[in-house]
Amino acid sequence: MKSPLLLLFSCLCCFGMSAQAQKRKMPPKPSASEVYDSVAQPAVPIGGTERYAQFLASHQKYPTNAMLKGIQGTVKVSFIVEKTGTVNDVKVETPVSPELDAEAIRLIKSGPKWTPAKHLRSQVVRQRVVVPVSFVMSPGSEVVRTTAKERPITTSAADIAASAHPDRPAVVAPDRPTQPVGGNQAFFDWIEKNQKYPLLARQRKIQGKVMVEFVVQTDGSLTDARVVKRMGSGLDDEALRLIKAAPKWEPAIYQGKPIKQKMVLPVLFQL
Repeated sequence: MKSPLLLLFSCLCCFGMSAQAQKRKMPPKPSASEVYDSVAQPAVPIGGTERYAQFLASHQKYPTNAMLKGIQGTVKVSFIVEKTGTVNDVKVETPVSPELDAEAIRLIKSGPKWTPAKHLRSQVVRQRVVVPVSFVMSPGSEVVRTTAKERPITTSAADIAASAHPDRPAVVAPDRPTQPVGGNQAFFDWIEKNQKYPLLARQRKIQGKVMVEFVVQTDGSLTDARVVKRMGSGLDDEALRLIKAAPKWEPAIYQGKPIKQKMVLPVLFQL
């Protein structure tokens, strides 16, 4: 029979060995600066993923150039959720176009904070997250594409030449088509800046394009505006107001002289 002292010593040895084994099995403490792609408890947007998706959809501003070109797609954006929940190091992983890529980055940067990730020992860690930002035009907002030689906003509408017989205007193709003073982008920037989104359309979340026909006179003024493709909810009236209040254009030129030209232009509305 072992003595009580020997038994106590044996128990202490076993306890010590067990404690050392447990200590060896404990996972290492996460690095303070390391960025994890996979974690035990992933980072999530404050308010939940569904609310975050609603934020991205409601705050998205579809770039005018991309909409005019009919560009759609999904931009994959990666970023780091810091330990404080802020978003950092935002960059595009799967580009679509410069306009859509830039808007996707702006959206992510302007978004709400996140609940940071947790990893080993339930320690808060930095995590890299990838979020797809989709750009899909509403039905009816597609813009007719033109060839490289055509003006982006010139359509197949007839070019009406000045004539000695106003009731029988000659129809010709101008040597130089009409265009906005300062270029197409300057005109669309003016439209966007001066646009007043109708309250009813905003409440109904209606967006897209209103097709407006008008005539660019020989002095560059815009007249005879009418809606050829309606959307309702106040958008048609606002589109007409914008065209009537718009700055003058450079008139079309035929055989060295200015002529009238009929245009059909999409006035874009996006929330």
